[in-house]
Amino acid sequence: MRKNRTYHKKKTVLVFAVCIFLLAGLMGRMVYLMVIQSDYYAKKAEQLHERERDIKAARGRILDCKGEILADNKAVCTISVIHSQIKEPEKVVEMLHKELGISVEEAQKRVKTVSSIERVKTNVNKKTGDKIRSYGLEGVKVDEDFKRSYPYNELASKVLGFTGGDNQGIIGLEVMYEEVLKGINGKILTTTDARGIELSELGESRVEPVPGYDLCLSLDKNIQMYAQQAAEKVMEQKQADAVSILLLNPQNGEIYANANVPEFNLNEPFQLNTDTTGMTEKEKQDACNQMWRNLTINDTYEPGSTFKIITMAAGLSQGVVHPDDQFSCPGFKVVEDRRIHCHKRTGHGAENFVQGAMNSCNPVFIEVGLRLGVDNYYRYFQQFGLLKKTGIDLPGEAATIMHKKENIGEVELATISFGQSFQITPVQLATTVSSIINGGRRINPHFGVKVVDEKGNLIKELKYKEEPGIVSKEVSKEVCSILEKVVSEGSGKNAAIEGRSIGGKTATSQTLPRSANRYISSFLGFTPAENPQILGICVIHNPQGVYYGGTIAAPVIKEVFENILPYMGIEG
Repeated sequence: MRKNRTYHKKKTVLVFAVCIFLLAGLMGRMVYLMVIQSDYYAKKAEQLHERERDIKAARGRILDCKGEILADNKAVCTISVIHSQIKEPEKVVEMLHKELGISVEEAQKRVKTVSSIERVKTNVNKKTGDKIRSYGLEGVKVDEDFKRSYPYNELASKVLGFTGGDNQGIIGLEVMYEEVLKGINGKILTTTDARGIELSELGESRVEPVPGYDLCLSLDKNIQMYAQQAAEKVMEQKQADAVSILLLNPQNGEIYANANVPEFNLNEPFQLNTDTTGMTEKEKQDACNQMWRNLTINDTYEPGSTFKIITMAAGLSQGVVHPDDQFSCPGFKVVEDRRIHCHKRTGHGAENFVQGAMNSCNPVFIEVGLRLGVDNYYRYFQQFGLLKKTGIDLPGEAATIMHKKENIGEVELATISFGQSFQITPVQLATTVSSIINGGRRINPHFGVKVVDEKGNLIKELKYKEEPGIVSKEVSKEVCSILEKVVSEGSGKNAAIEGRSIGGKTATSQTLPRSANRYISSFLGFTPAENPQILGICVIHNPQGVYYGGTIAAPVIKEVFENILPYMGIEG
């Protein structure tokens, strides 16, 4: 009997000890959860009982050099529904159908969707948003939002770019400066019960949005308008496929205008400017991508005779040619087994180097290229920066398409010397020529100048690197002097303006395949010739009828210069 009592006593003590141990463990766990992990679980609980809605930040504006607004924001609304809060679903469906113009089936689908919040429509105009709010229907949310607005519609469309449905940049400066422009979204926080019903007596809290910064450009709205009008005029006259005009300061790389016609409406960026009959969705998207392309930056072309400026600068720098060197042009030059023609088949006869430039004589520049040789010429490509991108502050810049050094023979060297058998972008050509005529400093072409807040206070001044030593100052002056004669007495005379010293070079190149007889006409000009303050390039794609650059492209730059030089206050 005593043995039995002792046995049960031991069992009781053991069970009691186990219970004490378990209780101690539970108490320890409670202390851990309620004290040590209290912040963590408080946040989890808050998340379970809080509903969060974004307040869109106002995107920073884009301003021209005079402070004109080129990209702004328009107040709009986002309409959403919360399934668990809707008490009168039929009325909500009827209201959404009536006010937003969506089908009854679509409205019913949104109302029946069980989610924390269901977005019905974005970019609803404020008047409609206010009307929807006035219905006072529970479960319907009207939140403030912003839609990008472009006051001048098509102006500089391929430079400015546009934004998507959630206000993020898609192309152009809008995407390049996304981090500057986008701002920080705010939030509306509301408390709900376990069923997801908002507790109205607790109200809502807000985290206010932070607007984006404004971007100030070197682009001038008025100069851009002049350039765009001139481009549209010549495109219509010559029934061309497209026309591009780029105007920049060759001293510091600031771009005043970049027109690429046909442009598109920034407020309706998916509305094609071509006939869409019979197009598939993929074809329409491809057409949109093509419409948005900036031909000055995104596409390459054979520059033709405007590239003779580079051959000229390299030859003068290397000392293989001098202004008074004598040449003879019979209308062609034989290189290895190839007869390469001059544009004047009967030839220019005896001429010196300056006259060869004035006549845009291919045999003269072929001879200069051959005197340079592959090694020297390729070295100047690198020195001038032709084999790297310009670094312009727009996305999608195309690289130069050039022969590999080991694949350049005498024939390739000959054709390169007058601008054929390779491709560059117009902005690369303009940048390289600017760097040659400004005394020898490689510039970085750009639109962005500074970043300011909404009150105009300076946040950041945008800096761009320059590379010295492109050519000597003496060679730079010599090139400017020769190119001034090209305009005043030579092939570029259609760009001459009385009372002004203008330098420049014409070009007419043929696109591939050569049998298609499609041409690109261009002219590059600058003024004043002795101290260039503005450089312009006009490129006309596939003009009909007369297609020579000196005949149709040079007058475009002349007209632009005549309009903008007095406005800019540039003398001489």
